[in-house]
Amino acid sequence: MSKPLRLDRLRRFVTEFAALLERQRDEQAILGTGQGLLRQLVEHDDWLPEQFALPHPEHYLQYLLHADSLQRFSVVSFVWGPGQRTPVHDHRVWGMIGMLRGAELGQRFDRQADGTLKPEGEPLRLEHGDIECVSPTIGDIHQVSNAFDDRVSISIHVYGGNIGAVKRAVYGMDGSEKSFISGYSNACLPNIWSMAP
Repeated sequence: MSKPLRLDRLRRFVTEFAALLERQRDEQAILGTGQGLLRQLVEHDDWLPEQFALPHPEHYLQYLLHADSLQRFSVVSFVWGPGQRTPVHDHRVWGMIGMLRGAELGQRFDRQADGTLKPEGEPLRLEHGDIECVSPTIGDIHQVSNAFDDRVSISIHVYGGNIGAVKRAVYGMDGSEKSFISGYSNACLPNIWSMAP
């Protein structure tokens, strides 16, 4: 018999993060404290329901796990099939990425004086429990990929808005932009509010 899911971990994260946003408006402070809360969530891999961890054979999936009723933040599981990657893109809000399973590579890009994009340093590899932050103030354009060609990786993302409804952009290396709104891959949310055993 399998162990019951610890959805209380996600419920605790959502509750504590909402309380943080009630106390704090400064982005740096939110990200500073928020990283610790996200790390507590992703250090355990016993809470994510299987239906929000299923890969697609051709492209990554973005499952909404929670959207704040005031759209101050959203929590999303990104499921990366073997070798899958995003296009170069931005977020236009702050965000935190925490690795739950596997590993991913994130390559940041700088906009040059002529408008083109240039990779900023080497790709950052996130392993289980690692956290990375993005925002328009600290660096917002990047490309993310599964670090593995033979297995699934899952990262948990927290954004400063309802990320599936935010108008964002994908980029060509010449700096050209194409607007998009990502939406979500799921039609229902996990029930994190049931107190039944």
